[in-house]
Amino acid sequence: MYAVIFKAEMNPLQEDDADIYCRIAKELRDLAVQKYACVEFNTVIEGRNEMTISYWQSLQDIKRWKQEPEHLMAQALGREKFYKSYQIQVVEVLREYKH
Repeated sequence: MYAVIFKAEMNPLQEDDADIYCRIAKELRDLAVQKYACVEFNTVIEGRNEMTISYWQSLQDIKRWKQEPEHLMAQALGREKFYKSYQIQVVEVLREYKH
């Protein structure tokens, strides 16, 4: 199992931009799960800081997701409008504990 950790500092958004951002985020989350076998997709926003962790069975699924046309458009929009800065990490999950 792999995880993609996306951390970003968001630009201040006007109400219309915030609505657009939320709509795009939901559409992309649904697409990742339904079409690209994303196992889990969680986002937390606190102030202007966002962190999303998504879980995947394979690196191939992550690479296919990265090249999805809708995701590519959202990435460009994010760089242009939504994010002041961002960081992405792809990590392998070595252990998992549940209770």
